Amino acid sequence: MQNAVNMADIIDLSRAGLHEQAAGRLRTMLVEGRIAPGGKLNERELAEALKVSRTPLREAIKMLASEGLVDLLPNRGAVAVKLAEADVLHSFELLAELEALSGELAAARITDTARDELRAKHYEMMACHARRDLSGYYRLNALIHAGISAAAANPVLDHTYRQVNARVQSLRFRTNQNDAKWQRAMREHGQMMDALDARDGAALRGLLRTHLEHKRDTVLELMRAGELAPTPQGLQA
Repeated sequence: MQNAVNMADIIDLSRAGLHEQAAGRLRTMLVEGRIAPGGKLNERELAEALKVSRTPLREAIKMLASEGLVDLLPNRGAVAVKLAEADVLHSFELLAELEALSGELAAARITDTARDELRAKHYEMMACHARRDLSGYYRLNALIHAGISAAAANPVLDHTYRQVNARVQSLRFRTNQNDAKWQRAMREHGQMMDALDARDGAALRGLLRTHLEHKRDTVLELMRAGELAPTPQGLQA
């Protein structure tokens, strides 16, 4: 599927410091699989692709290491995080419970304004799906999940969710590259929005857990089939 818009192109570069700009673009490259899991981050190539010097690039890599997208290995430098099957199982097991709890709390605590903003993002996401814009879709998808977590109004829960989710972002991105699974994800998101509108915490909790279990199963299916190779864009920023 052809991406109409790259996530990196959406970032407002004027609002961030140079290393934050580089981190934003590099984060997109990692999430979208343009750097293979386990692949070394070549500073020379990345500096050229991102049009920055080595100093802000190294700061950006440190930022992404703290987020869990990059591993800093002795004698190897920085590499894109690569999870084993057991890591995936453990991460999604925890993530499903974190998102389920966030949904239950958000249904009770979300403000009307925040709920309307999430619904608006959902409509934008639907438009991206209709255009087959996977990159734009995933950007909005991630914002919706993060918005539900934030609406739970529990900073400890939100911090934990963001830490765990960071390491599986690139895997979650790949789960929608199958049309049938992408369509299922869209239906599930519609049901989530309906449950949030109804402030039905039990329903939203169950929907989010099931949604994450479907993501886990798809990731494991792709891993076992050897289909998690990098996408063809290479290092284009």
